[in-house]
Amino acid sequence: MQLIDLLIEPLSYEFMLRALITTLTASVVCAVLSCWLVLIGWSLMGDAVSHAVLPGVVLAYIVGAPFALGAVIFGFLAVLLIGIVRDTSRVKEDAAIGIVFTTLFSLGLVLISVTPAHTDLNHIIFGNLLGVSWTDLAQIIILGVLTLAILLTKRRDFTLYAFDPTHAHAIGLNPRLLGALLLALLATTAVVALQAVGVILVVAMLIIPGATAYLLTNRFSRMLMIAPLIAALCAVIGLYASYYFDTASGGMVVLSQGAAFFLAYLFSPQHGLISAKLARYHRTRNESRLQHSPN
Repeated sequence: MQLIDLLIEPLSYEFMLRALITTLTASVVCAVLSCWLVLIGWSLMGDAVSHAVLPGVVLAYIVGAPFALGAVIFGFLAVLLIGIVRDTSRVKEDAAIGIVFTTLFSLGLVLISVTPAHTDLNHIIFGNLLGVSWTDLAQIIILGVLTLAILLTKRRDFTLYAFDPTHAHAIGLNPRLLGALLLALLATTAVVALQAVGVILVVAMLIIPGATAYLLTNRFSRMLMIAPLIAALCAVIGLYASYYFDTASGGMVVLSQGAAFFLAYLFSPQHGLISAKLARYHRTRNESRLQHSPN
């Protein structure tokens, strides 16, 4: 079988075409947002919000409301509860995050177990990439484009907030409002990626692309280009690998992202582990040659 046949065959099925568009949309949006999450140090917050939206999504399903509405409400509820626990007790922030997101996630699991549904709500937890309908795809694209548009429009403000919130306040920006907007976009992005990889793996898509790009460049503007490119490439590789090896689609996409991070961790020109050791070896060798060279 020729390479062109290997590329075209999966796309001859409508469910694979929908899965590819869904994966690319979710991967790119998550990757762009992940740049700020990594820069601010909100990896744990991304984990918390992505898991805490589960009961909101289930309750939205029960009342017939949009998933995004329930996700945003419970995303903000999680942040509020984390702040209350942190500020009114001896518990530190990381412990407060763990307590709140695991409790809300467990509430979501309980709601799923007692909710009569015509569809299997477990796809919210584990994802159902190959079962995405055209209606689901339309919702994902609308939310994804809206989220991406806000991120790119406000990128300068978000970047200043990430680097220096005090300076942002001094020039007239509202750091609290910017932080709240980022959290709202985080909750919405979690909904975009739910259909692709489920709640459990959303956090990986929200962290790995940004962390990979962070190892490959020292400029944030380049991070915003590198992260979605890597995520899109991993989406295609993961989906095709899942088709030909008959494995879980969402898991393969995230596994591809993990492999990309591992390669950057080892071979990044400036920050890679092996690259740094090779550079140190060549530097030591050159210094030794200079010391022993005749004057």
